[in-house]
Amino acid sequence: MAQERSAGPPASSMDTELRRLVVEQKLATPEEVEQARKLQEQADRPELHGSLAEVLVREGVVTESQIQRAKKTLEEARGQQIPGYVILSRIGAGAMATVFKAKQLSLDRIVAIKVLPKKLSENKEYVDLFYKEGRAAARLNHPNIVQAFDVGEAGGYHYFVMEYVEGHTVYDELGVGKPLSEERALNIIIQVGRALEHAHARGLIHRDVKPKNIMIATDGAVKLADMGLARQTADKEAVEAEAGRAFGTPFYISPEQIRGAKNVDFRTDIYSLGATLYHMVTGRLPFEGETPVEVMQKHLKQALVPPDHLNTSLSAGIGEVVEVMMAKDPNRRYASTSDGLLDLEAIAAGEAPLQARKQIDAGVLSGLAGGTGPEEPAEHTAVAAPGNLLIYVIILSGALILSILLNVVQFLMQASR
Repeated sequence: MAQERSAGPPASSMDTELRRLVVEQKLATPEEVEQARKLQEQADRPELHGSLAEVLVREGVVTESQIQRAKKTLEEARGQQIPGYVILSRIGAGAMATVFKAKQLSLDRIVAIKVLPKKLSENKEYVDLFYKEGRAAARLNHPNIVQAFDVGEAGGYHYFVMEYVEGHTVYDELGVGKPLSEERALNIIIQVGRALEHAHARGLIHRDVKPKNIMIATDGAVKLADMGLARQTADKEAVEAEAGRAFGTPFYISPEQIRGAKNVDFRTDIYSLGATLYHMVTGRLPFEGETPVEVMQKHLKQALVPPDHLNTSLSAGIGEVVEVMMAKDPNRRYASTSDGLLDLEAIAAGEAPLQARKQIDAGVLSGLAGGTGPEEPAEHTAVAAPGNLLIYVIILSGALILSILLNVVQFLMQASR
């Protein structure tokens, strides 16, 4: 009587999860995984037995390092199971949180889940900030903002569920070392501007606008992400608690954020948006340095090299808009996010940035009249000597006439189209 042959080792739970994960992460095709599983179960070739991971590596389908990373993701997911969700893969990780791609079972949709590390979950300040981010995002509902779905705690882990965006970031595009075309950069920045306009209208400032926080979906939609530093401008308690502390990313941070000023408002986002636009159209950061402190000092003191001086193919309007967006004095930036959007849309349409020109003209006139800048207190303002008063009046009158003529010419050009 022939001896009954073994059907091979049963598939383990880890094998089942690994099979799903390597396909989900596109490390192998479903066909390659199925072939590996069949080899694993061949009873007449015991030398092929082993875990699915061992077979996949042995057959050259994946590398050992890829398998180790996949196993680490599975181990993290097992330790951070959240009721109602199935963890699919790890999207990214940082010092403050790990982000997973997951499936929400109740609505059968893919989501992203940000999980606070265990060590930070024991720190009340970090936990409070984490929930504050969730509440801030929940106040906003806009097609250009990553939507918030849920926030909570499970198994000692605090989590924040949000919209999953399939795509990449502006930072990824800049990583190739080349600037974006003016047309593409404006298309992206205008969408971010609309997201900020929505947030600002609800009294919320982002405070960390930068290429890494701008997502580009596969369908071309632009999404502003990460509300970790967002704050209500009317939150007096937070204003007092944060006074004197710098919040933001050094390469894109506004001067008033560096100083830890109490009157930080929507104009800080306009500055950071301008710095991001600068980076996108020039391929270079507005200010660079060997240390974050050196970079921030340049934001405070050093004059900005106009973007059209670095990229001569840019239209003149880009330089004017960036000049106003990145003015060191918040009072010389756009008076509203909507004004900034008007100019960005005008440039995209091949027209002049009239709002920026008004701000620039006002700044020139203010300087001629002895106005103060952000680093020059009012009590130190120079007063014109009587003998020079006539010269100042002549220069001021000339500037006014020139401004009027420019506006008339612009009006006539638009009317003739």
